[in-house]
Amino acid sequence: MNEIKLGKKISEGKTVDVYESGDLAVKVFKPDAPKTVVFYEAFMDSKVEETGLNVPKIKEVELIDGKWAIATELIKGKTLAQIMQEEPENCDGYLDDMVELQLSIHAKKVTGISKLKDKLREEIESLDVIDHIKRYDLLTRLDSTPKHVKLCHGNFGPENIVVTDDNKVYIVDWIGASAGNASADVAKTYLKLALTSTETAEKYLNLFCKKTNTAKTYVQEWLPIMAASTLAKGVTSKEEKDLLFTWLDVVDYS
Repeated sequence: MNEIKLGKKISEGKTVDVYESGDLAVKVFKPDAPKTVVFYEAFMDSKVEETGLNVPKIKEVELIDGKWAIATELIKGKTLAQIMQEEPENCDGYLDDMVELQLSIHAKKVTGISKLKDKLREEIESLDVIDHIKRYDLLTRLDSTPKHVKLCHGNFGPENIVVTDDNKVYIVDWIGASAGNASADVAKTYLKLALTSTETAEKYLNLFCKKTNTAKTYVQEWLPIMAASTLAKGVTSKEEKDLLFTWLDVVDYS
């Protein structure tokens, strides 16, 4: 195994920094990152890669200066979020492309990965910003949902879609992937889009429901659950917190 030499820093985050290294992208975890988290992410990326979806392929997992790192093939391009900002007149078409891409994810089944309902239950039970009545309502709603085993991205949005110069499309950031209900996955995407534009989020939801013949209320019923899940992961932006709290109340849609 060749020693990885880190080049230009591509991005910086709370838990990882990403560097270029030749034809590799190297995700370097902070020193306090548990080894289990690093290897779980590598495991998830490998499982998704086996489905045939267009994702960056893992090349190595190793220690660099005492910190764990995952090296994948380097995908050069723009995120769909950047492209949509640059071409607002084409956003509707890009939303349609996004739905098709998310449906291609949901068409896959992956064994041996976390169950979405189990993860959501743990997150809701750990959430300390709600009272026990609201927690009970959310858990009751979650328990009543049907058990599905479709591959769910868990954080699907335009910032996790990379388009290369030759128009190849890659989906990144699979650490939150699980087996579960497609409508829950779409509800999470709705919340992400709504942070920037409720109108865009509504367009996305309408497109998904039309393409899949899904009742809009079926997806909307997941919104309080997915809002609670997102809050449990630790949200730093006040704007995002405020938005999520508006969706946290359990209501019946019509």
